[in-house]
Amino acid sequence: MSEHRASIHWHRQGTEFTHKEYTRDHVWKFEKGNEVQASAAPQYFGNEEHVDPERAFVAALSSCHMLTFLAVAARDGFIVDEYVAEAVGIMERNGEKRIAITRVVLHPNITWGSEPPNQEQLDALHAKAHKHCFIANSVTTVVEIAPPA
Repeated sequence: MSEHRASIHWHRQGTEFTHKEYTRDHVWKFEKGNEVQASAAPQYFGNEEHVDPERAFVAALSSCHMLTFLAVAARDGFIVDEYVAEAVGIMERNGEKRIAITRVVLHPNITWGSEPPNQEQLDALHAKAHKHCFIANSVTTVVEIAPPA
């Protein structure tokens, strides 16, 4: 159906190549020249000013859910004016005792430009969005929708 490409580039930058000393900074490169400065998470000796793979994973799940939600809402006749979401990824040991992001909790705040859906309709929109989200379909991480605050 489609291909999605990315490349990464890392170089030592003259530092010692020991576990705590080498740089974790690197660049993600995408089609059309888009680049993202990336690193490891700070607790793994990374640069907190760059995006780490764990945060990017959480953002990708949240973004995919939002984009799919917007498509589903539009198809069902609802008008969304704004969708803002906080996403929290929980990293812990999984059933195989390996460290993984086992759960991502999405906290969407949606502003409607039409009559908003009732709770049952909203739950159905989120369920459809989850079912059809390409990223959610690609991982074992549980994705939850938190109730509005």
